[in-house]
Amino acid sequence: MTDTQLPGRSDQPLTAAYDTALLDLDGVVYAGQGAIAHAVDSLAAAREAGMRLAYVTNNASRPPRVVAEHLTELGVPAEPSDVINSAQAAARLVAEKVPAGSKVLVIGGAGLVEALAERGLVAVDSLSDGPAAVVQGFDPSVGWERLAEASYAVASGLPWVASNTDLSIPTARGVAPGNGTLVAAVRAATGAEPEVAGKPLPPMHRETVLRTGAKRPLVVGDRLDTDIEGAHNGGVDSLLVFTGVATPAQLLGAPVEHRPTYLAADLRGLLRPHPAVTAGPEGGFVCRGRWAKVADGELRVGGEAEGGEGDDDGFDGLRALCAMAWAELDRTGEAVDGRKALAELGF
Repeated sequence: MTDTQLPGRSDQPLTAAYDTALLDLDGVVYAGQGAIAHAVDSLAAAREAGMRLAYVTNNASRPPRVVAEHLTELGVPAEPSDVINSAQAAARLVAEKVPAGSKVLVIGGAGLVEALAERGLVAVDSLSDGPAAVVQGFDPSVGWERLAEASYAVASGLPWVASNTDLSIPTARGVAPGNGTLVAAVRAATGAEPEVAGKPLPPMHRETVLRTGAKRPLVVGDRLDTDIEGAHNGGVDSLLVFTGVATPAQLLGAPVEHRPTYLAADLRGLLRPHPAVTAGPEGGFVCRGRWAKVADGELRVGGEAEGGEGDDDGFDGLRALCAMAWAELDRTGEAVDGRKALAELGF
């Protein structure tokens, strides 16, 4: 079990351990038009501590300028150059496939149009305009007619690039369909597969590193299958926050590529040290005063919180539970029931 990845340890705040935070937006900094609790103050403190903040999103609908303006209105000062989106990664992929100045059929919003222009490509609306490729990204205005146009173009044999394939996005009202559902419609109509630019795939990580110049980056996100897997694919550390899509129950059953280095309730986790998880008695694991083990086929948790910074929400227990659950999953290939243990911790 000692070969299993354990939740990471940092004896200093993450703002001191890493030079750049690569922050997801939806579900991490904001949901819909409003900031997530503690996000504004935490990011201000991180900036004051000397950490560079870069905002990395799979949402290709809005240009960086518009995203930066939204962040600034929320109290998070940002410049367009601080925002890296999957539209930019997708445009780079398209530019590598077609001659300079080519026309590209855009199924998406202004973010894709601007990103293509940055690469010297011309956005068009119809297959009859003679595009050399198709690029598809999320925009809430995309309806049947645009999906049909994409299907005609893809079926004709044009290269097809998708900004991302996230099936859902968090909004102020709840979880809504994401670009992956729109891509799935074109896939179903044509039988083709797009080349995907966004997280968790390498093109997005490449775009982010090229634009930020980060030397010691930390990926911060709320999704296991995009943010955390993207960090795993890029070989960099990650912080998972529980303000968006991922839940503690999902985390306990996470495969290796979905296991974050650190975990926290929200962006205050950037400002804190993260305690070590170590092997404990009876084959279990310990994080400060909390322990976790398997008994009678279930995860069990116990002990008392030591009052360490960041454990007022039970996260030391969750760290120990993750170590135990991951070790059992790696050993047996089967997830262990952790519902009672999570309930005891208040999750």
